[in-house]
Amino acid sequence: MSFEKFLFYVFAALLVFAATMVITRKNPVHSALFLVLAFFNSAGLWMLAEAEFLAIALVLVYVGAVMVLFLFVVMMLDINIAELRAGFVRNAPVAILVAVLMVVEMILVVGPARFGLEAFAAPEPKDGNYSNTEQLGLELFTNHLYAFEIAAVILLVGIVAAIGLTMRKRPETKYQDPSRQVTVKASDRLRVVKMDAEERA
Repeated sequence: MSFEKFLFYVFAALLVFAATMVITRKNPVHSALFLVLAFFNSAGLWMLAEAEFLAIALVLVYVGAVMVLFLFVVMMLDINIAELRAGFVRNAPVAILVAVLMVVEMILVVGPARFGLEAFAAPEPKDGNYSNTEQLGLELFTNHLYAFEIAAVILLVGIVAAIGLTMRKRPETKYQDPSRQVTVKASDRLRVVKMDAEERA
């Protein structure tokens, strides 16, 4: 067994372990941290596949930005763990059905007939130099432009949903109304009192 294949099995085993821990941990913060570990192992697999741009983008974008925001939202939501545990068994049949449907759809879309090295044309190096970043950009913005735009819309919906979840009004928190602040006049807040000067004793 070559060293490259050994690294592949190590990264793959850690990735499967981290993904399993993401969906089995009861604490959402622990799940998010295991998801960071899964991203790092995925980046290692991309490096082994000589897709350096994807590996660096995965670490910088997802680990460096998305996961930080995700942890921030999880901590802001103040999730009731006991309530989540109570509803887990009740919603388990629906969750299993949805998971089975997703697996079937992924097999149909990412199956051997539509995925693999045979589905892509061989790269044509220019002057002996081949850039997988250039090839990736051409594939994304030509053959897969609609899928790229749909993914962008889905991410936008996720951002709006996260903002909607965190914008909860709590009765014990004081809020400011900028529209009322800018309409305030000096006479509403300041009262000038005229009084005689006091004489020293």
